[in-house]
Amino acid sequence: MTVRIDKKLCNGCGNKDESCCMRICPGNLLYKTKNNKAEIRDKADCWDCAACVKECPRQAIEVYLPVEIGGRGSTLKAKDLGNEIVWTLKTQDGSVEEFTIRNKLWFNWNL
Repeated sequence: MTVRIDKKLCNGCGNKDESCCMRICPGNLLYKTKNNKAEIRDKADCWDCAACVKECPRQAIEVYLPVEIGGRGSTLKAKDLGNEIVWTLKTQDGSVEEFTIRNKLWFNWNL
């Protein structure tokens, strides 16, 4: 697996020195280009943790799934809604499925 960054969606998290994906990557693999876009140093070094995918506020990062999991060309994107994360699976045939996972750290004190 590896990640792909959509340069049309990425804005480098504004003018910050460090974008959200750079800050969260445990392998320190992401950096900003001269155009203020996030880029991965070496895809082969990616740990496939998907932390950057979940952290990106613009949904500009997606993870490619290996053939064994989702088939060649399948991708996953995430949208963090605070109390849950919505994962979008896009398969090679173009079909799309969404999966919602509640954040384990979110508590509803109004029960």
